[in-house]
Amino acid sequence: MQSAYYCSIIDFGTPEFDEALKLRNEVLRKPLNMVFNPEDIATEYDSFHIGCYTQAGELMAVLTLKPVDNKIVKMRQVAVDPKSQSKGLGTYLVHESEKFAVVKGFEKIELHARDTAVDFYKKSGYIPEGKIFKEVGIDHLSMYKILP
Repeated sequence: MQSAYYCSIIDFGTPEFDEALKLRNEVLRKPLNMVFNPEDIATEYDSFHIGCYTQAGELMAVLTLKPVDNKIVKMRQVAVDPKSQSKGLGTYLVHESEKFAVVKGFEKIELHARDTAVDFYKKSGYIPEGKIFKEVGIDHLSMYKILP
């Protein structure tokens, strides 16, 4: 996977960030008949946005890490281009984001997994906690991982 793709930080408010928003919209919002709220996007200025690119520079996956405090970060808005799903790219992006979080001094990643993604996160060592709840109209489960 490392030879075909690379991950990079995407700076807030850049053309690359707009590209990441477009991918997030296509994968996460449109299927739910939702649109981005500009006020919600504005709150992401202090988050880390990580993109996964082909060697040719095409964005194929993205996620956001939002600091909760100085030890915990929340993984949000994980989106993989449909033509690259189920090929290991999501796993690669999540693992790269975990390495990034460790370098930044975080000790724990939390997330709200869509019901369809719970098994994916379990395979990467995330631990479910609590009960299923509704978020954006679909079932989610809180999960976390203690970083090395």
